[in-house]
Amino acid sequence: MDITQPKYHNSSNKAFYYATWEWTAWDDLLHPLVNGNKARKLDGLLPLVEDHSVTDVVSCGGCQSAHAAAVAVSCAERGLKSHLLLRGERPEILTGYNLISTLYGNVKYVPRSLYAKREEMLTRHADLVAGNSGSVVWFNDLLETSFTTQTSGKPNLVQIDAHMNADSHPRKVAIINEGAADAVGLLGMIRLVQYLSQNHLFGKERTLKIVVDAGTGTTAVGLGLGALCLGLSWEVTGVMLADTVDGYRKKEKCLISDFKHCTAFHHIDHVLKGMDGGIVHWVERDHPRKFGNVKKGEVEACQQIAQQTGILVDPIYTLAAWELATLLSQEEAKGGAKVVMLHTGGTLGMFGLAQRYKSYFHAVKDGLLV
Repeated sequence: MDITQPKYHNSSNKAFYYATWEWTAWDDLLHPLVNGNKARKLDGLLPLVEDHSVTDVVSCGGCQSAHAAAVAVSCAERGLKSHLLLRGERPEILTGYNLISTLYGNVKYVPRSLYAKREEMLTRHADLVAGNSGSVVWFNDLLETSFTTQTSGKPNLVQIDAHMNADSHPRKVAIINEGAADAVGLLGMIRLVQYLSQNHLFGKERTLKIVVDAGTGTTAVGLGLGALCLGLSWEVTGVMLADTVDGYRKKEKCLISDFKHCTAFHHIDHVLKGMDGGIVHWVERDHPRKFGNVKKGEVEACQQIAQQTGILVDPIYTLAAWELATLLSQEEAKGGAKVVMLHTGGTLGMFGLAQRYKSYFHAVKDGLLV
């Protein structure tokens, strides 16, 4: 985690206007390949893997899924096997997150018609990996078991060596939802809030506006929940990328309900009093579009930001948060809450975009724009 305070820029004479704000929480520096919110979500998941003797992990994502790559790398680092179901067809040339997933994990491409039924698809594949003697469990169930064990005082499951030959011990397969969009993924985000609220970083007294791009919405909900539980005056804004306002609000309620159920953390009810409108302020992207699409000029905008600030954003996710944080920083220039953008990583996805949107990348091949 690095927190930078770039200077204020006014480039209104160019095609893209931006102003940097008080802080950028540069969470893309955590790990060369596992960074941003993907690393934070796994921060809450991986301890459960080690505590419950999991041998294999099954998950899914798009062809250039940062989540799938993060799972593959994190499992390999711990001696676990990852099995990744990627939507669509195998690219002619592997690159970006797709290449990382293939190098570190076991990748299988799934037709879109089958991928649409994610739960059924994940369960069926996990059963195949487990075999006749193995077992399959969802991560939310692991979380619930962990808290039940702590409450009852019963000893935890006996750990086994993850490097043990699969033939000498039955496989235990854990399923992670697409994007780690589970209640257990909130744990890592709450830990991030606790970290950021230290006195040498943001502290607990400041009033902040946190801006984050929202795919599944889990990151924004985790940040909002963490801020509420710690009594912080932080307003979390999620820039919607993949659903409607109603869809994200429904997801927010579902995540909080599941988290409460899994952890038996009834203090949440007290914390949520008076929060009928939800804990996250969901807003449309400045230029709405179908999820995954890139508009003309956005690749150049990312290049301009990189060259003038040293911060790399991508047109699918982090550019959306950058644009909103820019707008809010202008509104707050005369005082009030400071604006913080949480960089969620995902910049390796630019390699995949360069394959898909070749014409958009022609303008950047010669370097500095004029």
